[in-house]
Amino acid sequence: MEIYSVKPSPYDLSVIGAGAAGLVCAIEAARRGLRVVVLDHARQAGEKIRISGGGRCNFTNLSLSPDNYISHNPKFCLSALKGYSPYDFMARLDLHHIRYEEKEAGQLFCQGSAKEIVAMLLQEATTAGVVLKMGHTVHTARALGDGYEVLCKQGNYQTPRLVVASGGLSIPKMGATDVGLRIARQFKLPVVETRPALCPFLFEGGLQKMFSSLSGLSTPATLTTGGVSFTHQLLFTHRGLSGPVALQASSYWQRGRALLLNLLPEQDALALLLAAKQGEPRLQVTTLLSRYLPKRLAQALAVGLDAPLAELPDQRLKQLANQLNGWSLTPAGLEGYRTAEVTAGGVDTAMLSSKTMQVKARQGLCFIGEVVDVTGQLGGYNLQWAWSSGVAAGRYI
Repeated sequence: MEIYSVKPSPYDLSVIGAGAAGLVCAIEAARRGLRVVVLDHARQAGEKIRISGGGRCNFTNLSLSPDNYISHNPKFCLSALKGYSPYDFMARLDLHHIRYEEKEAGQLFCQGSAKEIVAMLLQEATTAGVVLKMGHTVHTARALGDGYEVLCKQGNYQTPRLVVASGGLSIPKMGATDVGLRIARQFKLPVVETRPALCPFLFEGGLQKMFSSLSGLSTPATLTTGGVSFTHQLLFTHRGLSGPVALQASSYWQRGRALLLNLLPEQDALALLLAAKQGEPRLQVTTLLSRYLPKRLAQALAVGLDAPLAELPDQRLKQLANQLNGWSLTPAGLEGYRTAEVTAGGVDTAMLSSKTMQVKARQGLCFIGEVVDVTGQLGGYNLQWAWSSGVAAGRYI
């Protein structure tokens, strides 16, 4: 058994995790006069910020509401989001002269690089006096008297306050671990079962073969699961379905449940087919569908329908229309944490104050960001939760 040395700490607050939530929390607390140390096993801070938004960081969304979040308590996120809004973070970027732009549906991206936001946070941390201990692998944390002890490979840290901002299980190649969940369980806190979210779907058998043959094709589509529908681009892959609409649906999907795929969300497929049969009776189905779908997809859907429309029974056209507007597909699963953008589930919000993110039963202990059972939809919502929950904890701990 490895024996850890106890390193007396001159700090008031230990923050586990130098990601989005951990950094803003540390900055906020240090600005209040607390002596803050941030511990992270990575060599660089803000690794997930750097890769977000394709390297341009989709840092928030102006169309923000609790409806954009999944949690056992859908209203839990409201207090933190009101306390630190997208406009507050935009003001922060303005102070640092970081230029940004709005894309579709209120999504805000850096005009330059995500590295600008990391550099901003590191500059603010340095100015506030935050001490970053990178390359420090945290094993666990425990109560110690009136405070807490964080057990690291490089030595232990004792502080009267502790914030756990260790992230989720997503993208393990970047070093994601379950340390935050293990710490929660160490303090007897219930954890909502975790699962990959914002993640591509996998299929098997004939569907996988079909989708593989269409790999690389993208088309607008609507996906519905569990009574929730999303409309955006669908991407066919060698293993199944991806693209924004699939990633959104994945957060709500449950294993064994079917997806309902609408490949013509702006069209009544049956009316379209019957009108063409009347107006253009010699037209081939593939030719008609190619007006609305990528040609290879149109060809795949029209297999066995080689005759002109006039020669196809209405019942057969109805079957095709049902597939176009309501194709029921049951995935084999999700690709998993390897490609999931975030982790759903986490520390049960019933144990936390929605205003301070502090554990109700333990003074000076907070959980923030992805480790908590609050998961945003695609489009900047998860980073805004990181900023908002981090600021909430930093202000009150």
